[in-house]
Amino acid sequence: MRTTLRMRRAAVALTAAGALALTGCGGDDGKDGKKDGASPKGEDSTPSVALPKLDGEEISVAAVWTGPEQANFTKVLDEFEKRTGATVTFVPAQDPIVNFLGTKIAGGQPPDVAMIPQVGAVQQAVAKKWAKPAGPEARAQLGQNYAQVWQDLGAVDGTQYGVYFKAANKSLIWYNAQAFENAGASEPKTWKDFLNTAETVSASGVTPVSVGGADGWTLTDWFENIYLSQAGPEKYDQLAKHEIKWTDPSVGDALTTLAELFGKPELIAGGADGALQTEFPASVTQTFTGGDTPKGAMVFEGDFVSVNIAQTKAEIGKDAKVFPFPAVGAESPVVTGGDAAVALKDGKGAQALLTWLASTDAARIWAEAGGFISPNKALDPAAYPNEVQRTMAKALIAAGDDVRFDMSDQAPQSFGGTPGKGEWKILQDFLKNPGDIAGTQEELESAAAEAYAG
Repeated sequence: MRTTLRMRRAAVALTAAGALALTGCGGDDGKDGKKDGASPKGEDSTPSVALPKLDGEEISVAAVWTGPEQANFTKVLDEFEKRTGATVTFVPAQDPIVNFLGTKIAGGQPPDVAMIPQVGAVQQAVAKKWAKPAGPEARAQLGQNYAQVWQDLGAVDGTQYGVYFKAANKSLIWYNAQAFENAGASEPKTWKDFLNTAETVSASGVTPVSVGGADGWTLTDWFENIYLSQAGPEKYDQLAKHEIKWTDPSVGDALTTLAELFGKPELIAGGADGALQTEFPASVTQTFTGGDTPKGAMVFEGDFVSVNIAQTKAEIGKDAKVFPFPAVGAESPVVTGGDAAVALKDGKGAQALLTWLASTDAARIWAEAGGFISPNKALDPAAYPNEVQRTMAKALIAAGDDVRFDMSDQAPQSFGGTPGKGEWKILQDFLKNPGDIAGTQEELESAAAEAYAG
């Protein structure tokens, strides 16, 4: 099932998030076990899920997470080890993960479980007969804790394979509060207001927008948010399924809108060339370092930006604030993504890990650490370390079965999820040459047609 977060319902909650007086950044929780109204760690100690004893069993789990994300996921795996007696090894993976897993499988060393960040990649793993269906215990946890849409996202042809453990709200713009204050800028509500705000910040001597163009996926997120707001959910679904072509006028309209920013290199930190050499983590940290003269005053991306802000001295709510992606059409867009756990080996250990990751107990561990949103509707929002994450989590859960998913993550990985190829590469070229709307559309359609035909 192919989806994205319905705009109206979630946008209302997220609009409130931008105005909140937030405290403390996720990622440094744990000093006193409690932050910003969150429940102390260790409360609700009665297990929410029964797990088998796996003494002596070795389990490997592959994921593309690094740095703080890997460290926080390791905390989740550590608790699983304590409860089961198993030993879990984290296997660092690379994008595109389907290629990485293919190499491991060809070498006879597949991980027991893989965290797969694209719906299309889950479908590919099933088509290649790598994935093993989720067992009854994992399905029971999903039925108890997840809206039907999140179960459907992890299913292929009616069979459950994936457990969506980590979700993301990918429709947020974070900004340097001091840079805004110095410029006399305010939080914009519409795309026109956003461009005007960028010009205001630029006039103050600070480059307004930081873009992590070295990672092509950030550019797909720029496009998707504009397209969803401008073209609407029905067109979005059609394009995601390639039921309409990328040469459709609606795509040209969205690219034209995006070019209103990309076509003004003075509004982008380092210009187009600098952006194309800036990886996503650096696009965040350079927004919140340098005092009141950062390299960029704003950076667009999801709730997980808070993890990277934690690597700076900035404090969310004081130095770093957030507002919803501005409305291009009638409503602000909200796009979601996520990572699904998929078993690649038959066995008690892999199935137990899927069951654990579908549980409220597992979700609570990373929620308390910060930089994380769970699609688990049974998780108490008090587990999140600050009000902005609680608000975003509540918006995601409130959307229920109206959730829709990141468009590029729904596409075949060769088009929507491969560095140097497909949509990632074409949008990087567009950042460099945003005047060629028609040529960009033709390239996108050619790459999409080939990928979907395969």
